[in-house]
Amino acid sequence: MEKKKILIITYYWPPAGGPGVQRWLKFAKYLPEFGWEPIIYTPENPSYPLLDESLLKDVPRDLKIVKTTIWEPYQLAEKLNKSNKKFKAGQFDVGKNQSWKSKLSIWVRGNFFIPDARVFWVKPSVKFIEHYLKENKIDTVVTSGPPHSLHLIGLQLKKKIPTLKWIADFRDPWTEISYYKHLKLTKRSDQKHRKLESDVFKNADITLATSYTDAENFRKNGANAVCITNGFDESDSTEKVKKQKGEKAGWTDGEFVKSQNPETADSQTLKSSNPQTHFTLSYIGVLEQLRNPENLWKVLDHLVQTNSDFAQHFSLKFAGRVDDKILEALNGSSLKNHILDLGYISHDKAIEEMQTSDILLITNFPNESSKGIIPGKIFEYLATGKQIISFGPDKADVSKILEDTYAGKHFSYEDFDAVQSFIVQKFELWKKGNLLENTQNIEQFSRRNLTKKLSEILG
Repeated sequence: MEKKKILIITYYWPPAGGPGVQRWLKFAKYLPEFGWEPIIYTPENPSYPLLDESLLKDVPRDLKIVKTTIWEPYQLAEKLNKSNKKFKAGQFDVGKNQSWKSKLSIWVRGNFFIPDARVFWVKPSVKFIEHYLKENKIDTVVTSGPPHSLHLIGLQLKKKIPTLKWIADFRDPWTEISYYKHLKLTKRSDQKHRKLESDVFKNADITLATSYTDAENFRKNGANAVCITNGFDESDSTEKVKKQKGEKAGWTDGEFVKSQNPETADSQTLKSSNPQTHFTLSYIGVLEQLRNPENLWKVLDHLVQTNSDFAQHFSLKFAGRVDDKILEALNGSSLKNHILDLGYISHDKAIEEMQTSDILLITNFPNESSKGIIPGKIFEYLATGKQIISFGPDKADVSKILEDTYAGKHFSYEDFDAVQSFIVQKFELWKKGNLLENTQNIEQFSRRNLTKKLSEILG
């Protein structure tokens, strides 16, 4: 039986790094099993905030990838102000960390590039894709955002070809995402953002959300919304990873050395070849100021100062890109000599670092509107069986997942005593060798099962 064709319009594609690329990379990997032939449309010359060459191995050899050139102003913006590089990943300096250059750059980004700086790819892409769809007899298209300008490609194609089946995939919300309020928008710009978002919701045949709350909110705003969360790929949990579990190559027991990460060359990092000698709490991924769990750092700082047993064994590990202001503050605390900063590492290595940790940290934006955000890394965390400590707004979707899978606990950013109690409890269990891996009910989040659900929605 001939497979049905589906064109996937995505900005993020290997060698791009980070969680944004993995959603449709994994869907494309498994869609052929369910009767679909995916075709990828992506920029020829994108400006990615992160690169991860290891993800290239997940690209199916027979997958058709179509590319066209894109013009985007980020490279110029980075020359004017190095902190502008954060914008590509939706990160901002906030509060006292904002210089006048940052404030100006944020204002320009929010009011001149609507919905984002990739908007200049819309017009040429519509012209190219309209012809490509007809020539290749494709009647189903997916647009994946952010960048949400890609949804404008779908919107214009839908108006030109009313019979086109268009799926708008929102990996993150548009106007409800936490950093939206930091864009310094004029009233007119805000109205334009919301009008475009509404047009997408009302014209897309299906709007995909990555969380239960987002799907509900999208439906309230006129979208035919369905939730398909992100997930974990069983093939990532290789025998190699399992063998390396408990090993940290190249570390020397108990030795304090200078970090090899050039961006944090002044920080001290703790190294150990034996994970049993260190109780390790790890954050894997990108951590920006808007999701900084300052109260957790206070708890850990307090425990290091008041509990000599904890201080002897505790290690705080970062694997990914951590905002320099966060690292600067941590290195000015008692945690300085307990930090291992690996810098950005490949996805494969990230999986290994998860396996060699005792508690995995996940953070979300603290405001109520972000309770529907489910960071993609939580599913890979679940696959390790490790305990998870989460921070974000009350009654968050992440909390529901942790409760359903018995994988850890969710806290608000104001908690102190409860967080300290959780950390101490897990530390005592670790000392006795009883910090068990007891994750349950996670099969629903496997990439293959999620792709099956997607194929059923596509029809």
